[in-house]
Amino acid sequence: MRILRAVYNRAVEKDLTTNHNPFKHVYTGIDKTVKRAISLKVIKQIKNLDLSLQPSLDFARDMFLFSFYTRGMSFIDMAYLKKKDLSNGILSYRRRKTGQQLSIRWEKCMQEIVDKYENSLSGYLLPIIKPMNGEERTQYQNAMYLINRKLKIIGEKICIQLPLTMYVARHSWASVAKNKNVPISVISEGMGHDNELTTLIYLASLGTAVVDKANSMILNLLNDV
Repeated sequence: MRILRAVYNRAVEKDLTTNHNPFKHVYTGIDKTVKRAISLKVIKQIKNLDLSLQPSLDFARDMFLFSFYTRGMSFIDMAYLKKKDLSNGILSYRRRKTGQQLSIRWEKCMQEIVDKYENSLSGYLLPIIKPMNGEERTQYQNAMYLINRKLKIIGEKICIQLPLTMYVARHSWASVAKNKNVPISVISEGMGHDNELTTLIYLASLGTAVVDKANSMILNLLNDV
């Protein structure tokens, strides 16, 4: 609607039409992102749930935690991670949304999840996409749908009002980081900032060690809750 209004106003300026104020009662502002974060205490509740008899819920929980452990990695980036992306204790990948190259220091909690689902026949790090068969995107989309359904069930088990989804893990890492006074510049714009350009400029000027230190602090806090 904002684009349409701009085009209409341009047409009025060029005398291509008369201004009838068609957008007078139309909201064309930008709403802030609805908060979708949960606390470390709730994340620990999720982590400590006994789901051993419910493998589909267990898998959804593990994917949620992996996202949180990896600084709120988006599900699509998790799905396409390759084993070769992990080398010498560093996980390196390129964000599919922005093309930004990111590096994450590998932590024990991440390795535990990878070990749990190890498949020597697959080149993928996580069992979201099966070995390449030309339907990778369909597999990713189906997995995201199923995992989010299972996460909602997990959320109901621990009685949280917020619908639990993979995005909640992403937003929660940023919220916890912000509450623990991690510099705003360390936090990805996709996790709740108003200005993507400003955030990316700040992120580009920081060494990955700063972000890794922040992530290690958050993971340690999770164990201390």
